Amino acid sequence: MRATGYHVDCDADFDTDSRPASYLPLGPSVAHVAERLREAATTDEAADALTELTAAHDGVLSALEEVLTATADFHDGLGQAADPYIARRLRYLADEHLRVIRTDLSETRNQLADRHAPHPGRSTCTGEVPSTEQERSAVCACPPPPRTLPAPPPPMATGLRR
Repeated sequence: MRATGYHVDCDADFDTDSRPASYLPLGPSVAHVAERLREAATTDEAADALTELTAAHDGVLSALEEVLTATADFHDGLGQAADPYIARRLRYLADEHLRVIRTDLSETRNQLADRHAPHPGRSTCTGEVPSTEQERSAVCACPPPPRTLPAPPPPMATGLRR
């Protein structure tokens, strides 16, 4: 409780400075990669964010492959009729589908890393905020990036009505 900021008053026998490890859920950590990509102002920043997913030994996709394989191994020993099918399906997902995702994202990451270019629609704030602003951290003096209009939908196919 102390680790999360609560005041704790207890008997000396129960009082300890030991803090158990607390693990954050993986989902928000992976979602943070998406947030980094949304905020990336250069191809290098985007490539760095993708590296967390695509790293060969400690990337998220490698860990996901381990999870799929471990789940397949678990199903191999369960003994019901559907279990070998589930195990094969999980291995197939790891070997085929996840491999395609990892390969495509790795290639995208490498192409971004080789560009070394700013994103044309994004920039880091370099402007000075007036000292009279009360919410200095919430106000940026830079002009907003230009908005791009979404592409129009493709024309609808028209044919003879019956």
